[in-house]
Amino acid sequence: MGTLRRTHYCGEPAESDIGHEIVVCGFTQKIRDMGNLVFIDLRDRSGIIQLAFDDGTAAALLEKAKTVRSEYVLMAKGTVRRRESVNKELKTGMVELYVTELRILSKAQTPPFEITDQSKVNEELRLKYRYLDLRRPGLQQNLILRHKIAKVARDYYFENGFLEIETPMMIKSTPEGARDYLVPSRIHNGKFYALPQSPQIYKQLLMISGYDRYFQIARCFRDEDLRADRQPEFTQIDLEMSFVDMEDILKINEGFVQRLFKEVLDVNIPLPLPRLTYKEAMERYGSDKPDTRFGMEITDLSAIVKDTEFTVFKNAVAEGGSVRAIAAKGGAAKLSRKEIDKLTEQVKGIGAKGLAYIRWVEDAPNCSFAKFISEQELADILKALGCEKGDVALIVADKNRVVLPVLGQLRLTVAKLLEIERTGYNFLWITEFPFFEWDEESGTWAAMHHPFTMPMDECLPYLESDPGSVRAKAYDLVLNGIELSSGSIRITDFELQQKMFTLLGLTKEEIEVKFGFLVDAYRYAAPPHGGAGIGLDRLAMQMCGAESLRDVLAFPKVQNCSELMSACPSEVDEKQLAELGISLIKK
Repeated sequence: MGTLRRTHYCGEPAESDIGHEIVVCGFTQKIRDMGNLVFIDLRDRSGIIQLAFDDGTAAALLEKAKTVRSEYVLMAKGTVRRRESVNKELKTGMVELYVTELRILSKAQTPPFEITDQSKVNEELRLKYRYLDLRRPGLQQNLILRHKIAKVARDYYFENGFLEIETPMMIKSTPEGARDYLVPSRIHNGKFYALPQSPQIYKQLLMISGYDRYFQIARCFRDEDLRADRQPEFTQIDLEMSFVDMEDILKINEGFVQRLFKEVLDVNIPLPLPRLTYKEAMERYGSDKPDTRFGMEITDLSAIVKDTEFTVFKNAVAEGGSVRAIAAKGGAAKLSRKEIDKLTEQVKGIGAKGLAYIRWVEDAPNCSFAKFISEQELADILKALGCEKGDVALIVADKNRVVLPVLGQLRLTVAKLLEIERTGYNFLWITEFPFFEWDEESGTWAAMHHPFTMPMDECLPYLESDPGSVRAKAYDLVLNGIELSSGSIRITDFELQQKMFTLLGLTKEEIEVKFGFLVDAYRYAAPPHGGAGIGLDRLAMQMCGAESLRDVLAFPKVQNCSELMSACPSEVDEKQLAELGISLIKK
């Protein structure tokens, strides 16, 4: 570089800079050599500037420009001038840099793929060479947007009286929910730390310590199977507040959402955000994280079909279940009998016994169970669903714990098949979650959120007599069918917390081993408090319009939890294992 220093990023020069001498640096995107005329597109994270060389350029400099190849790192000094041919696709498309000094700072081998957003390359190859993939403008813009989210979060919560306090990365293992990632201790041989699934216990302790508004952009870890919106390590915008109730927490987070979308995307999010109880969300959409950008809501047909001769429907209602359906408006054209058969196999794969349907193409609707019901019952079903010619009704009968989630998933599948437009940003609070959920494997009640969640006041008398009816002071923030945030008001009463642990099947010894320090802390008084954790990765994914978390993370893991670039996880040598007192069992 010598004495040269960058004065402008590549995407900055504008008409106001014409006639000014500037210095830019970056990677070579493209070279066009036309003899006495050479153009080089120079790229950095801000954009592209065209470097120009012509017959007025010194011969040695022109020859040097001709040696440049794709992805070379350059530094160029020159004068900004107006382009003869304007490129409206570029921010700098009105100007170019007429180069008077060129330095080749680093030469590159031919990359394994073209560094453009249009390059059609296998994702595994991209991830193997992630450091090259990250040069692509699309990914760079995603990571810049992610940075902006973090900055707005800090600005907003600091302005609202929150203190940023870091919590430990190596903590006590208290396994519940997902598996912990364990870290063996060399000093305490045979003992392990865990990486935090969230800062949950520590932020509650901070409330007990008097730090009444805590905030942290926290790294969290969960050893669970991956999917498009899940990674083993992720980031939360984490917060906790004292002397508040649920309304205060929802209000502060709504303010953050509104400010974030306005500052980063210039999108207005009207407040207050809509709300549904867990029960309403499940009965209308079959999901506790519904995508409300389209309709196709679930309709309960139980009252219509409870006395029908069709035993599948009749028995489902008689056994305490229900018969429910979704109506795909205009769906008959795309949902052929063959497609409906595929949908039937799909719902069987997620727990349903089958799928009944009404497909209305001709003058009379084609009903898969027509011979078991009367014309009046069929007419009543069609009326309840608002079905007309051209529509398709899909019906599931079973226990509610099967019917609702099956139809919820079916609703999303059908919307995709019908290419229903889903645009905009639909936020939604889900409230009044069940406190307990029945675990079929263990035959016990488990906490739906976590054991520190406060039950609703009116449910306290039913903790032992009717656990299934107990609702929690818990809330989730959903955006376009993705859970962004989960939070709750916490239990602060020592005796109630002990009771909840007991109801969840923990013995006194287990309580002491897992949560003894937290239980002891409550003996010294705790202010009423609650909080939430907002998934920064998922938020960035939604705001970028990305299909996977991998598109908003610098170095993501793939489906099997490995990182293709560095080939981790990897084996370690025997000496390291011996220091930790670990021996491997070969499978």
